[in-house]
Amino acid sequence: MRKRTWAVPMTLAAAVTAALAGAVPATGAWASESGSRPLPPVHVLADEAGIGGGDIFVSPNSATSKYASGVEILSHDGKKVVWSHAVPYGQEAADFRKQTYHGKPVLTWWQGTNLGGLASGVDYVYNDQYQKIAEVRAGNGYTADGHEFLITRRNTALILAYKDATADLTSIGGSAHQKVINGVAQEVDIRTGKVLFQWNSTDHVPYAQSEQPLPSSENTPWDWFHINAVKLDGKGKLLIDARNTWTTYQVSRHTGKILWQLGGKASSFKLKAAPGQVLNKAGKIFAWQHDPEPLGNGLYTLFDNEAAGTANTGSGTVRELPYSRTVTVRLNTKNHEATLVRSVDQAMKLSASSQGNAQTVRNGDLLVGWGSLPYVSEFSRSGKLLFNAQFPTGVNTYRAYRFDWK
Repeated sequence: MRKRTWAVPMTLAAAVTAALAGAVPATGAWASESGSRPLPPVHVLADEAGIGGGDIFVSPNSATSKYASGVEILSHDGKKVVWSHAVPYGQEAADFRKQTYHGKPVLTWWQGTNLGGLASGVDYVYNDQYQKIAEVRAGNGYTADGHEFLITRRNTALILAYKDATADLTSIGGSAHQKVINGVAQEVDIRTGKVLFQWNSTDHVPYAQSEQPLPSSENTPWDWFHINAVKLDGKGKLLIDARNTWTTYQVSRHTGKILWQLGGKASSFKLKAAPGQVLNKAGKIFAWQHDPEPLGNGLYTLFDNEAAGTANTGSGTVRELPYSRTVTVRLNTKNHEATLVRSVDQAMKLSASSQGNAQTVRNGDLLVGWGSLPYVSEFSRSGKLLFNAQFPTGVNTYRAYRFDWK
């Protein structure tokens, strides 16, 4: 494996690329929106020939004033910037990727405020000339959250929202007037903005299924569900993921009924580990997880955080395993068994207390965005680390992807 360290000059490379393409230079938006702060550099720690190919899509968000937040496309080896776009100061970006809209390749992302909380933002669609062609907003009085923006073949968008409410939690030892945060999934027609489908966690999942501790005050909103993904899972079915119930739900796209639950306190499946694999100390395949991805034939990958910062119980981090990982699960719906068949541990055995994703790329490699950790990695089918890149301290990307982009 070749070991290298590269510092990528983000904004200059982006400006040259955009100018050659005849587009508006990225530095124009960057200078006016981010207060002349650069997007953060990327340091490539390791790369090896044979990685999956395709450019790397990231949405670096900076917790420090030194760097701007935004979206960018890096070359396949992480050494060059193909295109970048900074978001206005005080905002952040998430879920930047290539998708298809009306049969054409587009770039999509969310930008707004308070990702991970009661977020408020807009989903954007740009064409391959880096021009905005659509905006998507949540309907029915909700505002779009940044955890998911997925365009379907019907040219609709699957998006998420968070909503505060008040609930009677006396049955689980809480207040009769506890403030709570519910999770909402919507399917929205991109052209008209019409809401075609809506699912609210409080209508389908008992509060008792949450793994998140109750707050000490009824006026502190309890993020009991924390919806973080909605995916297509075959005809007429969706996957909805909730970090704070440790559960992925398969849901009817027509009725909203839960068809099965994987993980958590009410799993539809008996959980087990294949030889060489391990469950966590709670006897579960995953905990505080993100990004369930259906691979077909009953196989699913998830980003398994195994850790979560718990503001309600102090500033510490609760861990079920001492490291984060990705997991591949095989479901047998006839026998009601879920088997952990593969796992890939974080290379330095670190824990990501939030965020993260795992994308199976075209050659079978696994690209991993390590969420709150400042790393993006790629692993071979055998689990060998092929590529590893790092953002500066205080910077992370909610998800990372590889896509072909011309």
